This record gives sequence, structure tokens and C-alpha cells, in this order.
Amino acid sequence: MLLIKNGRVIDPETGMDEVADILTDSETIIKIGKNLSPQGDCMVIDAEGFVVSPGFIDVHVHFRDPGFTYKEDISTGSMAAARGGYTTVVCMANTKPPVDNAETLEYILNKAKDSPIHVLQTACITKGMRGTELVDMELLKDKGAVGFSDDGYPIMNSLLVMKAMKEAERLNVPVSFHEEDPSLIESAGINQGKISEAMGLGGASHLAEDVMVARDCAIASAIGAKVNIQHLSSGISVEIIRCARRNGTNITAESSPHHFSMTEVDILKYGTNAKMNPPLRTEQDRIKIIEGLADDTIQIIATDHAPHSSEEKMQEFTKSPSGIIGLETALAVGITQLVDKGHLSLLKLLEKMTVNPAKLYNLRTGRLQEGHPADMVIFGPEEKWTVSGFSSKSSNSPLVGTELTGKVKYTICRGMVVYEDKTNQWF
Repeated sequence: MLLIKNGRVIDPETGMDEVADILTDSETIIKIGKNLSPQGDCMVIDAEGFVVSPGFIDVHVHFRDPGFTYKEDISTGSMAAARGGYTTVVCMANTKPPVDNAETLEYILNKAKDSPIHVLQTACITKGMRGTELVDMELLKDKGAVGFSDDGYPIMNSLLVMKAMKEAERLNVPVSFHEEDPSLIESAGINQGKISEAMGLGGASHLAEDVMVARDCAIASAIGAKVNIQHLSSGISVEIIRCARRNGTNITAESSPHHFSMTEVDILKYGTNAKMNPPLRTEQDRIKIIEGLADDTIQIIATDHAPHSSEEKMQEFTKSPSGIIGLETALAVGITQLVDKGHLSLLKLLEKMTVNPAKLYNLRTGRLQEGHPADMVIFGPEEKWTVSGFSSKSSNSPLVGTELTGKVKYTICRGMVVYEDKTNQWF
């Protein structure tokens, strides 16, 4: 058993925010209240001065297993997640081979059984992620897929998108879309604008995202499926989704920490460690992303944790792969850029990292309530620290050497401590 004493307990779903104790068994929260006493063989954590919240849920990570385990694998990805306060992650399907078949899905889920956290897996929407033929969505759901995404690749066939949404609605699972029209991209990974011009690159127009978001909002409005728009970067796309949601469309959107904390100008400082798809855009786009987070147009913060080797990222800009890691820094970026600057309350930030992702994937986690899973994070909301060293196999982050506020102290999954900061130890 585990007893957490004297923490500031925040449950975003109920709005609870008060000092309390939490008693758990090996799976479940038994009691939340004042002056609770340990029972039997019980570990006690004094959380005075710290926040206790539901364990974070990231609906968009790349653990690179199978096929690219030199970048990351399920074990190291899980350790990075636990260090960042995450107790559940949803992996994307663009592995090698891609998760468009039962065998690959079963391989991943079997390896995930040894993870200290919950590792869930999406399957591809289309076979081979080629955008021409749907996978057997019902079979893959029955085998354990929690949703579907061709993340990394847009699906250009609108009829196929409509069929995928209809099948997802029937199966009651979300479909998530990477929104970039390749015909409107001259150079991937960098915004089409003043920085791309200075670097002699054509860049990726915001229109590449906007036209795809508009199409999928229109189709989702007609179908009624649970649709997730991944890693928004364009302010115009935020406005499109805001309009669709006001009209009752079942659209969820996610933002990655880099898109609300950085702009295209950062490429001049960080080079390929600021290259990602969709790219960092203008300051105006960044402000629109923050406004979308503030008014719940964007309901989820997801890292798009994308590990790459140092050798890959050291290549010239056009040859370097897109993406950065983010699991170990997401909480601190959220506190530093959103909470401390007055854009979001801490409760609202945690809502976008816990219960909202849980609702998208129909999970019981993401809540601090009696009878719910004992998945929690304890963190110091005002503790400053400098980013250095990662538990991920990769270190492709522009944040190395940056001082941030907000430090994970303990991560607890299934009622067990899986990460402790003072010993920098995983269990």
C-alpha cells in the first residue's frame, strides 16, 4: 500500500484543489481525505509543498519499436515518460514495419507488458500508411489497438478519410490526423517565411495545414466521429477548429509544447533541433495556439516525442529528420510558458495533460478519485531546474541548458513508485 500525506491534491475533472492525503493499494485509490493513517505494510510519502495530480497521459509519442530502436525503444521511452510524470502514453504506428497488422501490434503490446507505465498503441488507418486502402480496423481494435493514425503522413483521399471516420464511429475509437498537404510544401520542417527565405529554402506553408484541417472538420461534422487533429501549428487552423467546435463537431485538437513556446526564429539558434513537422511558425501563430489552449479550442497537450540519433540530427538541415523529444520537459514547459505567464491556471494545464486525453481514448485514468486507478505524479510547481541529460536514448532537444520551472519528484503507476527524483531512480 501507499500513503501520500499533506500534498496539494488537484483533480481536474472535479475541480478539487486542496491539501489532503491519498491512500492506495496496488491498483486503486482507496481513500482521499484528511489525517489518513497507514495500513499494514505501507510506504509513506510526505508531499507537503508539492502538487499531487493524476499521472500525465501523452496521446502522441514515438517509441520507435520495432525498426528504429537505436533511437528509442519501449523500455527507454517508458523511463523517459516516467521521469516526466507520465503514467500512460499512446504510441504512433509509423514503426518499421508499420502497425497495420495484428503481428506487429501483438509484438509491441507484449513488450509493453514489461513497462513500468501503461504503453498503449495505435494502429495505422491505411495499409502501409500509403493512404490508399483502409486496414481492418475492427480486427486491430480487437487485438488491442486503442485508436488509429497515419501520423507522419497525410491521407489525401477524402473518400477514404470519410470511410475511416465512419468505421471509427462504429467501433467507438478515435482517429487522429496529421494535417499537411505535401503539394503545398517545398521544404519540410521549416515555416515558409522570412527564416526559410534567409536559409534559401522554400519552406512549408501554413496553408498545407489549413486546407487539411478544414476538410477534416467538414467531414467530421457530417459523420459525427471522434476525430483528433494532431500537433496544431497554424493560427488559422485554430480558428477553423474553433468554428467547427462551436457548431457541435466532435473535434479534439492537440498542441505540442514546442508550438506554444517557440517560433521559426528559434531555428537560427537551435538548427535541426528546431526542425519538426509541422514546423515552428510565426509569433502570431504561437499566440493563436495559446489562445486556443486558453479557450479550450485545443483540449490536449501532447509532446509528439520524436527521438532521433545525434548523427541524424547533425546532418545539414534538409537531410536531418524532423522532430524533437519532449516527455521529460513537457510539464516544466507548460508551467514556465503557460502558467507562470498567466495564460492558463495550473488546474487547466493539468486538465489538458490528464483527464482530456483520457476522455479521448476512453480511459479510466487521468483522475484522482476514489475507486480510480492509482496513477499519480507528485511535482514541485515552483522548483527551478536546468535541462541536462535525458532518460531517452536520444537527446534531440533545443532545451538543453535552459532553466525551467516545475520538477517531477515522484511518478506512481498502479500504486507503485516508478520514478523518484532525489535518487534519479526508476523502479
